[in-house]
Amino acid sequence: VFGATGLQGKIVSKDLLKNGYSVLMCGRDKPRILHLLKNFKKTSFQYFEAEKVDEMTKIIKHSGAEVVVNCVEGDWNLNILKACVKAGTNCIDLGSEIWMTKAQLDMDKQLKQKSIISLTGCGSVPGIGNVMLRYAAEKLDKIDTIEVGFSWDSNIKKFVVPFSIQSILEEFNDPAPIIKNKIIIKKKPLDTIQERYFRAIGKEQCFFTRHPETYTFYKYFKKKGLRNVRFYAGFPKHSYEKILAMIELGFNSKEEIEIKGAKIRPVDFLTATLKRLKIPKGYTEKENLWVKIWGKKNSKPKKILMECIVPTLKGWEDAGCNIDTGMPASIMAQMIKRGVIENKGSFAPEAVVPPKPFFKELRRRKMIILENGKVIN
Repeated sequence: VFGATGLQGKIVSKDLLKNGYSVLMCGRDKPRILHLLKNFKKTSFQYFEAEKVDEMTKIIKHSGAEVVVNCVEGDWNLNILKACVKAGTNCIDLGSEIWMTKAQLDMDKQLKQKSIISLTGCGSVPGIGNVMLRYAAEKLDKIDTIEVGFSWDSNIKKFVVPFSIQSILEEFNDPAPIIKNKIIIKKKPLDTIQERYFRAIGKEQCFFTRHPETYTFYKYFKKKGLRNVRFYAGFPKHSYEKILAMIELGFNSKEEIEIKGAKIRPVDFLTATLKRLKIPKGYTEKENLWVKIWGKKNSKPKKILMECIVPTLKGWEDAGCNIDTGMPASIMAQMIKRGVIENKGSFAPEAVVPPKPFFKELRRRKMIILENGKVIN
């Protein structure tokens, strides 16, 4: 697991270890995972740098791992995939920007030649949402429009660090591509705010944001007539306002500044600082992942709403609803290792992950899947 000392890396590693797998945890902050190294026998730690492809290749080969789970910031996905290709090892990650996703999927022929599997976007959305779409798409002859998104809230109205503050800041700030009548249009996220109702959350504001599903959904389902794709992000007011303040103060900047002779990016300083924040006692979260599909079956209009309801689990309180990002990655890695996913090449989950066994594993982890309001797992 690359990025094993971050929030998602810890979730992935813990889930794999609890399911009996051997895990080499690779990161830069060993003290953050000492409890896992102490409590589980089948693990060890390796320091690594994501910019060093040859070094990562050596680590992968020496480990003997059959699957690499990449939980590093998405900027490094292509680097880590290149290391996996050189090592001849299967790889999954949590997703990235569209240009990066496209570059990874464009390596399909190279991966087929190496007889290895790469899955990009294996978390919540992208991840669970992609597999929910695959499930629904099998019930439709034609698909016209897909909306997808997330919404979440917490019992204590205090800011708690999201799974990746850098990714969240980008979702608020970067132009959001949507597909309208088969044409890509870019919108400013905060110019698209609207209020919607979500089953597990209630009413909450949401807005368009950049996400790789806009690209992958259209890539895999345009043959079914897909014309429109929109991604929505929903945040509770107490979190929304704090994130907006960080952007207004310039902490989302990736331009280096010099402080006492040292150069640092404000976003890196913010990330390191927020790691020191502690979760309030008794704090819990819940999340509603959703995909809404408009299409036709037997020439008749049909609408399908897929939802995943995510709680905070006992024993995983420090992860909140972020379990819905780390645990799906763990599940998909296990499915590759066990041969449940066997298609060689480079894919997003909606292309190759079988929904029913995946949903069954989510239910084992208390995540419920609904189709038009009815529980199906």
